Amino acid sequence: MSAVPTSWQAWLSDTLAARDRDGLRRQPVHLDSPQAVRVQRDGRWLDNFCSNDYLGLAAEPALQAALIDAVRRVGVGAGSASLVCGHHHEHAALAEALADWLGVETVLLFGNGYLANLGVLAGLAGRGDAIVQDRLNHASLIDGAIASGAKHLRYAHAEALAAEQRLMSLPENIHKRLLVSDGVFSMDGDIAPVAELVAVAERQQALLVLDEAHAFGVIGEAGRGSVSHAGLRDDAVALRIGTLGKAFGVYGAFAAGPKVLIDTLQQLARPAIYTTALPPALAAVTRVALTHVRDDHWRRANLQANIIQFRAGALAQGWDVMASDTAIQPLLIGDTARTNALSAALLARGFWVSSIRPPTVPNGSARLRVTLSSAHTPEAIARLLDALADLAMDYACVSSP
Repeated sequence: MSAVPTSWQAWLSDTLAARDRDGLRRQPVHLDSPQAVRVQRDGRWLDNFCSNDYLGLAAEPALQAALIDAVRRVGVGAGSASLVCGHHHEHAALAEALADWLGVETVLLFGNGYLANLGVLAGLAGRGDAIVQDRLNHASLIDGAIASGAKHLRYAHAEALAAEQRLMSLPENIHKRLLVSDGVFSMDGDIAPVAELVAVAERQQALLVLDEAHAFGVIGEAGRGSVSHAGLRDDAVALRIGTLGKAFGVYGAFAAGPKVLIDTLQQLARPAIYTTALPPALAAVTRVALTHVRDDHWRRANLQANIIQFRAGALAQGWDVMASDTAIQPLLIGDTARTNALSAALLARGFWVSSIRPPTVPNGSARLRVTLSSAHTPEAIARLLDALADLAMDYACVSSP
């Protein structure tokens, strides 16, 4: 007999049936190989164009060796929350190295980026406060704002003037105001107007929070993200959040900023307080990853060349390539069923490209999210472009020549 109450069963079945009907049901697939630009899935080798491993570090031999060494030295699990007995010297060393790289006073580590965004927003804001954020921010920022209980306003995507108008509309008695944006937007690939947002935050006395998940390692001097990319001083943005599972190729997250702010988060960010610390061995290998992120300029050069090659080829074929100069290169299709079918057709030809559809993106804006890595070869990108050219007219995604 099922432990699920009868009153629940119809709702559960209806929910899944609706997802199936609309082509929106998601489920994981299994890899049989390390994460890389060529992966084995269900016994087939595929060219992988949907990973966030932007610098090709996820299976980097130097990181594999560093992790093996670290496990032997410091074990596997942390054993406890950081504020009990789970904080290892490897965590402290990683925080110090990240802070030095970004030119900030200190860093607080989190289990992952979702936890970091929940912890930061719910820790800094509450009832009587306000959070104003970009309409296309990552789901974790939206959820963090909702969880905080603060007044929550969203502004037109990448429009600093709209952000300022939202802040100006707030009652004068709301003194704690947060202005929040992705640095690089995860589904569109465009870069936030960071310099303009900094100016708005200063004029409106708002605390600017920037999620650099898809920016760190990829853009800016030494991969220091969108603040560096905009030519701003290191401390121009009060708080920056980064993940360690994308360009770093490892796992975890952090918040970086002035000591007084990070120390306060250490006391108030519940996802950092009430959860087991990152494995110390992961902290150790992430320091090695940081040296590659910071010093391997050739990786970013390769990535930029790959971006230019793919954009030029896709635009020449007539695809609706969204305005992005980053590793995220979305091809806007619009219709969910057609996007799913195109993704499946590419898969049949040996290319793994994600179909992104609602609710991840707005209705009518389903897309193929092509993500590029420094490890992709020009030949692999050319093969993908050839496959897209073969499929374009079949799926009515581009105009006839």
